[in-house]
Amino acid sequence: MFKRIKNRILRYLLIAIYFIIILICAIQLNFLWLFGYSPTKKDIVMPSVNISTELYTADSVLIGRYFDEDRNPIPFDSIPKSVTSALIATEDVRFYSHNGVDFFGLGSGIISTLKGDKRGASTITQQLAKNLYRTRYNKAGGLLTRLPVAGLVVTKFKEWMTAYKLEQRYSKNQILEMYLNTVSFSNNAYGIETAAKRYFSKGANQLNQNEAAVLIGMLKGTTLYNPIRNPENAFVRKNTVLSQMYKGGFLKKEEYDNLVKEKIVLNTNSQDLNAGGDSYLRAAVAKWLEKWAEDNNYDIYTDGLKIYTTINSKLQKHAEEAVAKQMLELQQRLNNTWEGQEPWRDLSGKVIPNFLDNLAKKTPYYAFLSKKYANTPDSISYFLNKKKKIEVYNWKDGSRIEKDMSTMDSLKYYAMMLNAGMMSMDPYSGEIKAWVGGINHQYFKYDHVMQAKRQAGSTFKPFVYLAALESGMSPCDKITDKPVTIKIDKGDSVEIWEPKNADWNFSYREMSLRHAMARSINSVTVQLTDMVTPAKVVDAAHRCGITSKLNPVASVGLGPNDVSVFEMVNGYSTMMNHGERVTPLLVSKIEDHDGNVIATFQAERKQVVDKQDAWLMTYMLRGGMEEPGGTSQGLWEWDLFDKENEIGGKTGTSSEYVDGWYMGVTKDLVTGVWVGCDERSIHFKNSHSGEGSRTALPIFGVYMESVYKDKQLGYTQGKFPSPTVEITKSYKCETPRYSDPEPDQSDSTQVEEPVDEGFIGPEEEGAEHPVERNHTEGADSGTSSEGSSSLEEVGSQN
Repeated sequence: MFKRIKNRILRYLLIAIYFIIILICAIQLNFLWLFGYSPTKKDIVMPSVNISTELYTADSVLIGRYFDEDRNPIPFDSIPKSVTSALIATEDVRFYSHNGVDFFGLGSGIISTLKGDKRGASTITQQLAKNLYRTRYNKAGGLLTRLPVAGLVVTKFKEWMTAYKLEQRYSKNQILEMYLNTVSFSNNAYGIETAAKRYFSKGANQLNQNEAAVLIGMLKGTTLYNPIRNPENAFVRKNTVLSQMYKGGFLKKEEYDNLVKEKIVLNTNSQDLNAGGDSYLRAAVAKWLEKWAEDNNYDIYTDGLKIYTTINSKLQKHAEEAVAKQMLELQQRLNNTWEGQEPWRDLSGKVIPNFLDNLAKKTPYYAFLSKKYANTPDSISYFLNKKKKIEVYNWKDGSRIEKDMSTMDSLKYYAMMLNAGMMSMDPYSGEIKAWVGGINHQYFKYDHVMQAKRQAGSTFKPFVYLAALESGMSPCDKITDKPVTIKIDKGDSVEIWEPKNADWNFSYREMSLRHAMARSINSVTVQLTDMVTPAKVVDAAHRCGITSKLNPVASVGLGPNDVSVFEMVNGYSTMMNHGERVTPLLVSKIEDHDGNVIATFQAERKQVVDKQDAWLMTYMLRGGMEEPGGTSQGLWEWDLFDKENEIGGKTGTSSEYVDGWYMGVTKDLVTGVWVGCDERSIHFKNSHSGEGSRTALPIFGVYMESVYKDKQLGYTQGKFPSPTVEITKSYKCETPRYSDPEPDQSDSTQVEEPVDEGFIGPEEEGAEHPVERNHTEGADSGTSSEGSSSLEEVGSQN
């Protein structure tokens, strides 16, 4: 075909053109998989960019991000001229003169490289093509790209074609906007807006000339010129950018002379810098939205959504501060309790043999040593006990602290760590207002609000009294506090169970149901359970919102079953909400990146308890403060009772003071608090130091005092809501005050009824168990095991 053309030059030119056309078609079609993926017309029209999703409180405070690449795109008019000028002067001074590929710049770059001055020749548009479509990575690579020279030619050619397509589709300003929103600035900061916040704690539109030069200078090498890691290199590079701006006419001589003398002043203390960091709340929302995202084809890590939670930022802050303040005191108390002793004990108080050794065997470091020193256990022991400098969690102030510790030391240190879970909820709307999953999410990933399930102790007793009311009883009905004998049919034998009160004494007094619940009398609770049947108690608890498997045995009302803080708050909220159960709500709405609402969420509602019985239960919960000897009266220590304020609640402690609970209710909020070690075999020794009224109740007290003092919140003191139905049962029954002191009903008891462990509900499917925390040499962290306390001897305390 080409032989007919007599002019040799023209013939060769046509052959070249023909070859280029064939090459372009082959590359576009990825002929025989030789060239790899090339961006399609759809890609060019709608570039695929991962955008971080933002997590907000109900009052629009940013509290977290979800991202594969932390990016928050902004429009061109929000990018200051200082940034675009620095970019053009440094990366592509002929940006407004070419159509995507600068052949003049390419030629001068080759000449400079041959002279020993290596200089890039890629335009901003080419770099954008590379950033947007990964032209040198992933699926872009074909078979030819595996060949060094051929691969470079093919990828460069694809960049040219993609750059040309971009120039045809977008204006120059749009290209600059896309480039500055996609480029990486190290430290997982993608885009100029995120980078400005990461390094200077301000929006991109607030960057000054010097700061803009620092960020643009990083693009030549985000690690080499990182102002945090390499401040000297960053300073030199910053001045190079300023020099290019001066040469390009973007700066006057006087401006340039002043700017090159300015030091780099970073500001990495903004709260927003940590907003993308992990937290209990962030993890809880992610789990909350798993099914929604799957069902609606969204990816919260890449789709740039705005998720609004029901959390109130001020309530959350007060909750976190209350937990932090009290846990400091409690941790010191526990450490003092076991100073110089081994704290891991069985139910008889004996030291558990090989406790730390068994923990060590669950760590990745032990697996590594076992593989390396398979036949030399002494070597494994040597390295496990070899001291080294490691960073551990400092419980005194929540920071990291460097200590000389062995792996075994670290295991002991973390096993002794107390933890906490706290949730506060509006019982009427179902909105969760505060969520504190633990003391520090960086070191303790296990969420003690939703994931952890622990023995509820006496906080479970109200469900017994609710079942009693539903059976026809009233708060004024009386039962005698006396020894109880329960016969348990074991099929081939009958077992006798005789539960004891907290102080192992019985008053032999008749007492109203309200007084008995307020004092947390075990003998009365067991008698009521026997009267209404354990199955009725389980049914009442499940209707109110307890979802865990409950074993319907005689001791069920004393709280031997494992439940979560989340469930308990829901259960108590049902009583406060006139017997209507509302599904706790953590997310209220979701917007897309453009601000369009794509989903809203509302609590599911169901009337599950008679309104009269529900109101009577709120009246009985107030008994903890109002009845003589009520277990909530430790709350008098805090400023909570102006304006005839009413507070109800229930303390709880499991056997051996392993778990401390407090469930507190006000006219506006229901709040649950749990305190304990993840290792159930480590706990306080006595009621004075370890019962719920002395571990969990103070957290509630500090929290509510700060809530009431924060006038901007609008939570006021006052009485509980009046009943919405006629109350036909007698309830105004004054408890006599005896002249002789009433027996001490401290928050502890020992229940000796055997319980079949098979009925106890498992941990939430998919939950990260505490024992799975990482353990690596030089970076040991805490462990925990959930099975240390046997349920063969079930404990419940007030």
